[in-house]
Amino acid sequence: QAQLVESGGGSVQAGGSLRLSCVVSGYTDIDGYCMGWFRQAPGEALDGVASITSSGAVSYIDSVKDRFTLSRDNAKATLYLQMNNLRPEDTAIYYCAATLCWTFAHGYGPVSRESASGHWGQGTQVTVRS
Repeated sequence: QAQLVESGGGSVQAGGSLRLSCVVSGYTDIDGYCMGWFRQAPGEALDGVASITSSGAVSYIDSVKDRFTLSRDNAKATLYLQMNNLRPEDTAIYYCAATLCWTFAHGYGPVSRESASGHWGQGTQVTVRS
């Protein structure tokens, strides 16, 4: 059974930085699946943020390009999301996920992670104060 465990969330002033980590265990690559990060603000959609394919290609949504960096340490089985120049609109619960690649660009809509495909972590809160 795959397990994804996030850490590193917190509360920062706008313009600050945070690094999220996701330790992955028991997961084997699945065709059509990518790993990465989603986020969901209260009452809002479950949106993709950044993803990485099994071959290492990384993609970002436009609003985080040049601010967020996704990386992977295979030896530690850990995924990272370095978030710089944070904005109040980045406030959300951030989820680490292994799910359908196309959903990172299009999101899952106004549903909870329990309704989404694949494997998900429990989430970590990121709050950016203005």
